[in-house]
Amino acid sequence: MQNEDIGTHVGTVISVRGSVVDVKFAKNLPHIHDILYATDKKIVLEVMAQLSINKVRAIALTPTQGLARGMVVKASGSPLAAPIGKNILSRMFDVFGNPIDGGSMPEGVRWKNVHQAPPPLVDRSTSSEIFTTGIKIVDVLAPIERGGKAGLFGGAGVGKTVLLTEMIHNMIGHHKGVSIFCGIGERCREGEELYREMAQAGVLENMVMLFGQMNEPPGSRFRIGHCALTMAEYFRDEEHRDVLLLIDNIFRFIQAGSEVSGLMGQMPSRMGYQPTLGTELSALEERIANTKNGAITSIQAVYVPADDFTDPAAVHTFSHLSASLVLSRKRASEGLYPAVDPLQSNSKMTTASIVGERHFALAHQIKQVFAQYDELKDIIAMLGLEQLSIQDRDIVKRARRLERFFTQPFFTTAQFSSAEGKFVTLEQSLDGCERILKGEFNHYPEKSLYMIGAINEAKLDDKNIKNEKIAAEKQTSSSGVQ
Repeated sequence: MQNEDIGTHVGTVISVRGSVVDVKFAKNLPHIHDILYATDKKIVLEVMAQLSINKVRAIALTPTQGLARGMVVKASGSPLAAPIGKNILSRMFDVFGNPIDGGSMPEGVRWKNVHQAPPPLVDRSTSSEIFTTGIKIVDVLAPIERGGKAGLFGGAGVGKTVLLTEMIHNMIGHHKGVSIFCGIGERCREGEELYREMAQAGVLENMVMLFGQMNEPPGSRFRIGHCALTMAEYFRDEEHRDVLLLIDNIFRFIQAGSEVSGLMGQMPSRMGYQPTLGTELSALEERIANTKNGAITSIQAVYVPADDFTDPAAVHTFSHLSASLVLSRKRASEGLYPAVDPLQSNSKMTTASIVGERHFALAHQIKQVFAQYDELKDIIAMLGLEQLSIQDRDIVKRARRLERFFTQPFFTTAQFSSAEGKFVTLEQSLDGCERILKGEFNHYPEKSLYMIGAINEAKLDDKNIKNEKIAAEKQTSSSGVQ
């Protein structure tokens, strides 16, 4: 743990109410955010308010069992700090910077205050760049901004973790960057499973994992995000590397802040949230930025309470996001992985001035085709495909082939699916979509476009071509007779 040299300032516990501890100091009152230690460093407190000339109110970052009135508390004289340095890669830490992967503390690390200001405007990059993930449906329909923030929405079992691990793999392999995973309010089981999966996928070497687990006090869960950003800023500003920061779940950060606020006795705001919700979220989100040294690109899992998008937590989070990826359970059940919903997912980057006229027009056309196909599904279910007009049948053909083209084998699932992973460039993705929309692949069976990389991988033998052409001619002639 950091701050081995404990200061000489000593106080006395005067009240303990759950995670809230009031401490009296005879002199030298600690600063806001300073760390206090009790019972030989076993209990760690963070100063949240100065109540009077000699009294402070602190929130516990560890369980407070055994703490009682009259006990001695020592002030460290410094705030919470996180370990930084090259040797933290491939390791897993808690909020205090202690390794929780069973290994010893890495050598040669420095400690840095977790409370840092966002980069000033003069240091920020003014150009908007696309962060290419190598995943077709994301890059074409909901491109992520380099140095921006993307929200990932989805329930259990629809492929959130798989999508995140693939992005980590592609970040390390193609962008030569660093990935940091921050679990806020994660279950212990999820953290252990993710660590094991990352090791098996071979992406752990350029990755750091931090966890403020669900069973830990709210103060610990509230600060783990700041620790992760401090590490991310080190790699961006000192190592000049691009960083992919994955946060699961940003709602739990807000929830932890609400718990801390309630414990501190602050008056609740709208719907019971803390009055400082906007400030606390901005203090975290605004540190995620693109500067002249590098970029921190963040993908955040977002839980929407009761599917109410007007909830203050959701509203404040959306104001910071530049892209939204919505995972669909229906698409997952159909085997269309990644199960990103093309109509509900969107990005602020999809404008002609940023992605270019061609990409913008294609994205608009693809969404139009999917929307029309969505409207025709009910008619197909009731009357059958044969009852549609030629134009509508053509739309269905293209939409179904686009759906299958947007599926993709992942590197991180190769050991389970025995299919080799594919990284598809943006140009290859756009080329494939353009050719499908022109009808070039209407005579190809749908399965030939399923789970491939670039469009050139779609194969068709002579027998298939002949059969498809005969069927198409029959269809045209019968339509002409009608």
